[in-house]
Amino acid sequence: MSTPFYVSPQQAMADRAEYARKGIARGRSLVVLQFADGIVFVGENPSRALHKFSEIYDRIGFAAAGKYNEYENLRIGGVRYADLRGYTYDRDDVTARGLANVYAQTLGTIFSSAAEKPYEVELVVAEVGETPEGDQIYRLPHDGSIVDEHGSVAVGGNAEQISSYLDQRHQEGMTLAEALKLAVQALSRDTNGSEREIPAERLEVAVLDRTRPQKRKFKRISGGQLSRLLEAGAAGGDAEGASEDAE
Repeated sequence: MSTPFYVSPQQAMADRAEYARKGIARGRSLVVLQFADGIVFVGENPSRALHKFSEIYDRIGFAAAGKYNEYENLRIGGVRYADLRGYTYDRDDVTARGLANVYAQTLGTIFSSAAEKPYEVELVVAEVGETPEGDQIYRLPHDGSIVDEHGSVAVGGNAEQISSYLDQRHQEGMTLAEALKLAVQALSRDTNGSEREIPAERLEVAVLDRTRPQKRKFKRISGGQLSRLLEAGAAGGDAEGASEDAE
């Protein structure tokens, strides 16, 4: 009888982490930034049906990079958790912090389980507050840890370089057009330092807008509204009608 091959627990966890990181790195990067009136989600996504960004609850948005089927399962679970908690208790009891804790437990359990492979996903859960100081952004890597982010965050294939670019240029009080321009500039930078053009039709953009009068603050931006914002950002101003709803 042959002796079973032994792998130390530390090496096994390191291998699982490397496997997950490589899977996430194959996906396209996305960024989440605070601006004066809320939080904007920007990513390169040629698909019009498979979204990287989604609404979870009234003031909470979800962003994910990695394998679509895995983060879609997590998104659905988050919506069910939020609906149940809001119905059982109060809508104000549904928070990004609580949702991030639920996701962290799920990802951590899967990552530490030897019976299944780790999820190849990295998540961002964001909640818009009544004021910019009340905004919350949490990044959740594949291992289930939680990172409290401020200002801007990038996840996906080229996240480290993009995060460095954003940290140097992001400012408080930016308009939506300015934040969108900065996000597109960051996503346009390749690993070798060169820049490429990302057309508007390949961008997925959504916002949590604290100025919306209804409870639900999440909306998608596309078509003519997105083109006007990109033009306004390039011109250094804001776009007329930028606060209009777009689905």
